Amino acid sequence: MSLYVLRKTLFKHCLKYGNKNEMYERGYWLQMCRFKTSAPKNFCDYESMRRDYNVQIPQQFNFAKDVLEQWETKEKKGQRSSLPALWWVNDSGEEVKWSFEELGFHSRKLANVLHQVCSLERGDRVFLILPRVPEWWLVNVACLRTGTVLIPGTSQLTARDIRHRLQSSGAKCVITDETLAPLLDTVASECPSISTKLLLSRRAMHGWGNLTELMGRVSDDHVCVDTRSEEAMTIFFTSGTTGSPKMTQQSHCSYGLGLTVNGRYWLDLTEQDVFWNTSDTGWAKSAWSSVFAPWIQGACVFVHHMPRFETSTVLKTLSSYPITTFCTAPTAYRMLVQDDISRYKFHALEHCLCAGEPINPEVMWKWKELTGLDIYEGYGQTETVLIAGTFKGMKIKPGSFGKASPGYDVQVIDEDGSVVPQGQEGDLGIRVKPVRPFSLFTEYTGEPERTAECFRGDFYLTGDRGMMDEEGYLWFIGRADDVILSAGYRIGPFEVENALIEHPAVAESAVVSSPDPVRGEVVKAFVVLTAGFRFRDHKELIQELQTHVKTVTAPYKYPRKIEFVDHLPKTVSGKIRRVELRKKEWGQKTKS
Repeated sequence: MSLYVLRKTLFKHCLKYGNKNEMYERGYWLQMCRFKTSAPKNFCDYESMRRDYNVQIPQQFNFAKDVLEQWETKEKKGQRSSLPALWWVNDSGEEVKWSFEELGFHSRKLANVLHQVCSLERGDRVFLILPRVPEWWLVNVACLRTGTVLIPGTSQLTARDIRHRLQSSGAKCVITDETLAPLLDTVASECPSISTKLLLSRRAMHGWGNLTELMGRVSDDHVCVDTRSEEAMTIFFTSGTTGSPKMTQQSHCSYGLGLTVNGRYWLDLTEQDVFWNTSDTGWAKSAWSSVFAPWIQGACVFVHHMPRFETSTVLKTLSSYPITTFCTAPTAYRMLVQDDISRYKFHALEHCLCAGEPINPEVMWKWKELTGLDIYEGYGQTETVLIAGTFKGMKIKPGSFGKASPGYDVQVIDEDGSVVPQGQEGDLGIRVKPVRPFSLFTEYTGEPERTAECFRGDFYLTGDRGMMDEEGYLWFIGRADDVILSAGYRIGPFEVENALIEHPAVAESAVVSSPDPVRGEVVKAFVVLTAGFRFRDHKELIQELQTHVKTVTAPYKYPRKIEFVDHLPKTVSGKIRRVELRKKEWGQKTKS
């Protein structure tokens, strides 16, 4: 069926059955758009997946030894597919393909550099800032092998950010490239714990050891350390609404075994799959989906090193390489559906996913229309593995991020820690009593008070507000500090953003609270316009958008204030920084 016929058929159904939301529930939208189907490969259905999930935690576990070396052995025996373990390309046409055997060879040499040359011991901390280059993966594996604790950072960090991370963590070794080395040098004198600086570069730099040269001088013979399952493996600095970024510590089993949920069930990967995850290397999602989850399943990790996200490059890559599974941020999908996707054919693509922030149903519909593929949403945090998601075989409810993942009992609770009735808003929590899930973070290192604040009664608090419907599907309302209280009404920003993006003038939007002398606070929308509406009269357009929201959702939720902007502030991983927009609105005031 051509897209023209599809749209014409859809229009007729709209006249008969109402809007797309109603049609989706009736199943007509899916019937017209189901060009591709993808049945689960690793499980039968959601119920059996939860029932059969049973991970045994050994006393000792090391991902490099117990997972990667096992795939290397299978590879040598001809018991694994011929796909590489790592497949890396860049915009210049360069390409690297490493088998698990080659990954092991190079990572063992780097492990010897860390231990023999840098004199790092088990438990020492390594601060890593590298872009999407093959050596980033080698450092990850080398740290696993040596039992050193990896602290990844994004290349967007400032000197102040780096100083805080080095001083707080007491890192002994820093690894980066020549772009960021001068920035690290400006703060190194204030960080006495640093004993070694390693540089990825073709040229020498004073005070830095050249990583490639050092790897060429050492043996590839290295025996992996026997780490305990609960031993510290990695630390991610995570930002909150108050205070400095926290050191979120994960153990060898929490990620190394816990991310089985992601790889086997949500991503549904096998060793026949080529998986592309676009996350920046400084964030936990990269550990999730570019290291542990795919390699648990023996899948090929595909990487395209792009200086910045370009929709044409992404679409060309998806059509040119045998990528079967693709995961990116909702913001990226919003950009992709605005491109002319009809120019591309995605012959290998079977499974599309998103995480990091809620995805608008309108974007899901557009992607489905243009590609024939659903987008499966996932919800998780640096402190966890996948908390909940839409899994293959499940009915997709646009706007919901699915059901609880295996291994987690996810509930909506009130201020006393009691589970609220279905359909009622509350705080999203993971049950930790009587049994604490092994796939939960260990602690915020050195901050017991901030760690304790994450728990209420029998639950770990995610910091998000949500609700559960009668079928067990979870719905995101907003961060606990994002919820807007206006004239007695509680308004979640996401539902207003969903309404706005259905209007053809809106490319994307972000909704926050804004001070109001009468209502205390009101809904304000920051809107990026699509090309065809940028020169429309703004006053007229504001009224049109306000009327549109009133017709799509409850009238009290409409944005009383609208500001048009060229772009929205975002993190490197593509999440909208609403906290920055709130600060703009509230100034030095504190939202009560």
